[in-house]
Amino acid sequence: MAITFEPTPNPATLKFNLPFEVTKTSIEIKTALEAERSPLASKIFGFPWTQSVMIGPNYITVTKQDWVEWKVLSNPLAGLIQEHLDRNEPVLVDLVELTDEDANPNDSDLVKSIKSLLNREIRPVVALDGGDITFSKIEDNVLYLHMKGACAGCPSSQATLKDGVEVRVKELFPQIKEVVAI
Repeated sequence: MAITFEPTPNPATLKFNLPFEVTKTSIEIKTALEAERSPLASKIFGFPWTQSVMIGPNYITVTKQDWVEWKVLSNPLAGLIQEHLDRNEPVLVDLVELTDEDANPNDSDLVKSIKSLLNREIRPVVALDGGDITFSKIEDNVLYLHMKGACAGCPSSQATLKDGVEVRVKELFPQIKEVVAI
């Protein structure tokens, strides 16, 4: 099955749809050094225009530098991803899939409930656009979240955060006064 790609709300980020699941969660890779976790991301970071790569369950989002256009990159990059998969090369290696959105036995009931909300309602929706939102911390009734993939630096991410995520979180957890991206 051929790799397809689609724009995201972030004009610097393109979402490449994979024909099968490669991970249970999302892994954001922001530097070539971090790309050691992924042979595919290492290949993508071999290009100087790469700013970041996020590997989701069945997609990869790539964020480019401003000085190059997607019309030049999209088809060759889809071909590179396709070739990598056709050769049955690993997408990820030696990765423990425990992330901060996974349940932690030391989490308070509030944190567990917020992580559950993120996993059930919010993360699947933002994944459709090639992004992810994960829990960071709660401090002084302020919820801090990580914006990843297409959400990081997206012009509409603040609207998503405030008009979508914050409204839903406050509806279910009135003790949360604000939701902030870090």
